[in-house]
Amino acid sequence: MAIASTGWVVFDCRDPHELARFYLGVLGGDVDSANSNDNWVQVVTADGTQLGFQRVPDFVPPEWPSPEHSQQLHLDLRATDREEAERQVLALGARALDTDDEGGKRDFRVYADPAGHPFCFVYGQG
Repeated sequence: MAIASTGWVVFDCRDPHELARFYLGVLGGDVDSANSNDNWVQVVTADGTQLGFQRVPDFVPPEWPSPEHSQQLHLDLRATDREEAERQVLALGARALDTDDEGGKRDFRVYADPAGHPFCFVYGQG
């Protein structure tokens, strides 16, 4: 028997509203305005995932790959069209970190969100 259920995935960042807009652009959904303020933004994505973004004024972004500046966590997001997903996410403000998918032989590409958190687009996994 489980002792808990998944709640929020929370991101530290300097600007929670900016980062929330980025993930809403990637995942769709809405800001929960009733539970958001200058220091905290709650988002429910189109598929029901709950994300939180909290202001940390001295936030230091992770570096990928780097054992000295751990990524701490990353999201694996399913996408179907490699090129279109990359085009759109870069237009939203992501940075490409590792997009050499070996001509489609590797099933993921790695990016950083505007605050520097790594995330992957994963292809071909159910």
